[in-house]
Amino acid sequence: MDVVKRLQSHNIKPSVQRIAIMNYLMEHRTHPTVDEIYTALAPSIPTLSKTTVYNTLKLLSEQGAAQILTIDERNTCYDADTTPHAHFLCKRCGKIYDLEHNSAIKRVEDMDMCGHDIQEIHYYYKGICKYCIESEHSTR
Repeated sequence: MDVVKRLQSHNIKPSVQRIAIMNYLMEHRTHPTVDEIYTALAPSIPTLSKTTVYNTLKLLSEQGAAQILTIDERNTCYDADTTPHAHFLCKRCGKIYDLEHNSAIKRVEDMDMCGHDIQEIHYYYKGICKYCIESEHSTR
């Protein structure tokens, strides 16, 4: 989907900074932090500040164009993929991976929410990724 159309579909007025940040999120599926996005975009957008990146990411998440990940206690990360899926954090290398949504996980519609309005669900898994495991086995 075109970045401008995606922003507009979430009632976000496109600006140079917003387009650049949303585009970065869509192209870099690495679950970046504010600092990573700022470091990547600042050289090409001299007027960009960390505050602008933070405020834009907050707006994107509030409007449903992106999601905030709190799987890593040290860093808040962001994801342009808002479809239902889980995340896996490798405790060794720190990378976050997308995992397919498991249909066996109970859906909100199937659960008694006692009248609460559920607006977000996060599935987080932590362990050692297959790449770190392979690397460990190959160095023995």
